[in-house]
Amino acid sequence: MTPLRHAWVDATAGVAGDMLLAALLDAGADLQRVTGMIDAVVPGAVRVTLGEVTRAGLRAAKVDVDLVATDVPHRTWRTIRDLLSNSVLPPAVRDNALSVFARLAEAEGRVHGIPAETVHFHEVGALDAIADVVGVCAALHDLAVDRVTGGEAALGSGRVRSAHGVLPVPAPAVIELARGWQVRAGGNGELATPTGMALLTGLSEECAALPPMRVQGIGVGAGTRDTPGAPNVVRVVLGADLGPQAVGEGERMVVLEATVDDLDPRLWPEALSRLLSAGAADAWLTPVVMKKGRPAHVLAVLGRPEQSAALRDVIFRHTTTIGIRQAERQRFALPRLHLAVQVAGHSIGVKIAHRDGVIVRATPEFEDVAACATASAQPLGDVLQQAIAQAAAAGLRPGAPVPPARSTDQGR
Repeated sequence: MTPLRHAWVDATAGVAGDMLLAALLDAGADLQRVTGMIDAVVPGAVRVTLGEVTRAGLRAAKVDVDLVATDVPHRTWRTIRDLLSNSVLPPAVRDNALSVFARLAEAEGRVHGIPAETVHFHEVGALDAIADVVGVCAALHDLAVDRVTGGEAALGSGRVRSAHGVLPVPAPAVIELARGWQVRAGGNGELATPTGMALLTGLSEECAALPPMRVQGIGVGAGTRDTPGAPNVVRVVLGADLGPQAVGEGERMVVLEATVDDLDPRLWPEALSRLLSAGAADAWLTPVVMKKGRPAHVLAVLGRPEQSAALRDVIFRHTTTIGIRQAERQRFALPRLHLAVQVAGHSIGVKIAHRDGVIVRATPEFEDVAACATASAQPLGDVLQQAIAQAAAAGLRPGAPVPPARSTDQGR
């Protein structure tokens, strides 16, 4: 089986849409093909140029998006969705761009207390966002990337002036988009933009350290500021995935266990959530009876060997245990890919497990279903059934062939 092509994003200095686009172009994506896909959505509206700069003494690619159109209207998410849906983009590029914009609109909607459908992307900002989002999705397609992951993201600190006044950093929309992602301040000022975080979290299948891979390319994309001693860049590492599907072996994992009998049961959901946010592949509880008949729980956490120290720290910080057992395990997982369907104007991810080119399971992401149900004021069960029906209509059902739009990954 051909190894998967993996793109890992290093956002430890922050992330913005133009920085990520520059990094992918620097890694080898064709500028003409990428700009052609942007023109397919907003013909003749922007001009994208690629140059080279230094940031804290390091060479990096720099993208500039210049406005060409003279009459630029405000655009709502509904308008942008129609532009993308009616474009002639390749299906994989269109679906990824729709998914990223849906995340961006839903985050902005939650911040401002308005429906995502009515979120406005103002004038130049709308064109910048379209160029960044479509450009990044097009570049990944041009590079034949099968899987995207990313590491910890720096968000910044302090305060920044915006159209809504002086806001704290990280900006409210950035924090919304960072739910479930590992983040830190990383420095002063705004280091991550909403578009950058929407792309990082929307296209990546997990937040994780640099995975085992055979490195094939590296791209470095620059931000606007040049801060001495702190390179303002995003890096992308491209490589052949050396996961279990590439080598035909089970993946080496570790299981961490702790038996706990004195933790308030109401605290367990938060502890499990913290472990998953820290990169655990899975975490679960098993009720047991200890000596003298005391009820307790065994916490079990599955992770990669290089994550064990960080996961042990989370267990000690968020439970009352005073000891952790650790053992090596081998994991054999069906290959997976992630696509999206639209329900009531909201993007819902669908996790697809497959084997020998045939879909085994196609499961809507429950968090996306819940968010759609809340936003559209529909019962949760109704939205779930709609998502399953939309997935089936798109050919995402057990027994159907795996769609060719994107290749496989191991996932969780």
